[in-house]
Parts: sequence; C-alpha cells; structure tokens
Amino acid sequence: MLPRSAALGLSIAVGLAIAVGLSGCGPATGGTSGGGSGSGAPTSDGLTVLAASSLTDVLEEVADLVRAEHPDLRVDLGFAASSTIVQQVGQGAPADVVVLAGPEPLAMLDPDLVRGDPVVVATNTLALAVPAGPGSDPGAGPVASVEDLARDGIRLVVCRPEAPCGRAAQTLLTDLGLAPRIASYEPDARATLTKVELGEADAGLVWGTDVLAADGAVRAVPLPEGAEVVNDYPLAVVSDDPAAAWFVEAVTSEDGRKVLADAGFGLP
Repeated sequence: MLPRSAALGLSIAVGLAIAVGLSGCGPATGGTSGGGSGSGAPTSDGLTVLAASSLTDVLEEVADLVRAEHPDLRVDLGFAASSTIVQQVGQGAPADVVVLAGPEPLAMLDPDLVRGDPVVVATNTLALAVPAGPGSDPGAGPVASVEDLARDGIRLVVCRPEAPCGRAAQTLLTDLGLAPRIASYEPDARATLTKVELGEADAGLVWGTDVLAADGAVRAVPLPEGAEVVNDYPLAVVSDDPAAAWFVEAVTSEDGRKVLADAGFGLP
C-alpha cells in the first residue's frame, strides 16, 4: 500500500488526466454560464461544487483561486450534509465536484459517476463547543469538561446519526463511556454550532474548524488526551467538464493547502 502522501500525488495526477482527457466527451453538468480562459483552452459552461457544510468558508476562498486563473468561469458552490449531497447527485442534481466529510458518504456515491480516483484533501477533528459567555473563564458555563455532559439538565446537541459529524460524535461518546441525553439532532455541523451560538444548547459536538469559524462566539472544551476523532474529506470529480480539474488543481495547490491549514484543517 502506498503511503498517504504518495497516494495523494498519484490520485491527483490520475484525476487531472482523466478529467481533462474526457473533456470532449460531452457537455458539462454544472454551472450555467461562462467559458474557459486562454486561446485554445478547453471550454466550460461553468463549475458546480457541492461540499460538506463544514467547508463553507474555506471553499469560498478556494473558488476565488479558480476565478483568478479563469476569470470568465462561473463557479457555483452548494453546501449541505454529505449524505444529502450524495442523495442529490444520485438523483441527477448538476455537479462537477463533490467534497464529502468522511469515507462513508463517498462509499454511498454511485461509482459510475466518479471520474478517476477520489483524493483526500483535508482532515478535521471533533470538538466540544460551548457558548463563549461573559469573560474568559473556561469553567463559567454548565459544561466545563466532557464529563459534565452526563449531568442532568445539560442540553447537548449533535448532528443526526447519518451525518459524518453525528457518527464521529457517537464514536467519541462511546470511547469515553458516556451516554448523555441528546437535546436535538441537527442536519449538519453548522446547524449544530448555531444552536450553541444562540444559547439554545449548553454544548455541541462539532468540527474543530467550526469553532474557529465562529470567531469567538463559542469556545472548545478540552477533550481527554487520546480522545481525538479525526475525519477525512475526500474529493471526487463527477463530470467530464475540464473545470473540475481546475478546481482539483486549486484545492491541492500550495495556495489551496494554505487556505485549508489557515482555517484549521489538517493536511494529508
């Protein structure tokens, strides 16, 4: 088996070659306007990227990298729970690239839709988020440690079980031997985070990058050493549009990887 770094480079090369090589086989499935830049370059009707909600902020920046290289290209982004994305694409929703949270949604994607080998572009770690509240005392709220989740009256929100963040939350709670009462199951990590931000929950299990993106509205309660739950983000090209290869190139470039790292994502 290749090490991840070698497999990543090979997968990118294969994916780019296939995406560009197939560009003349049919019309693009994503976008509605625009075209490729540069004389003689492959043309595109636009680029549509569907991605996990926890990638909302970071992929907007990656899209700007694509637009800078191809100013006439229309780039459309959509964000939802990974299970929802797989369902939408399976039902014919237009898309050129999907970026999913976790290997399970990828396994549910119709393999006939995938061009080349999927590429893991980032990783993320589960975090226990609580409202920031007044001051900076980490013990000011009702949840000062993960053990507090088992106390009566604590309102814990998590992602629904079929979402990657929901599966990660269940793994964490099982590993810690905790069985807290769940106040609500939210569709994705961003919806879970919003409950915490609004004070409608005492704590929520979300991705570490969501805590950073909240810009001080929430804070993370430290988890016990060795309790990390890490999740991969595989990217799959699902159309023959050459713009899909441009997006892969952008997200795996030095600038794209810096965008991911600055947002708190791990790099494979």
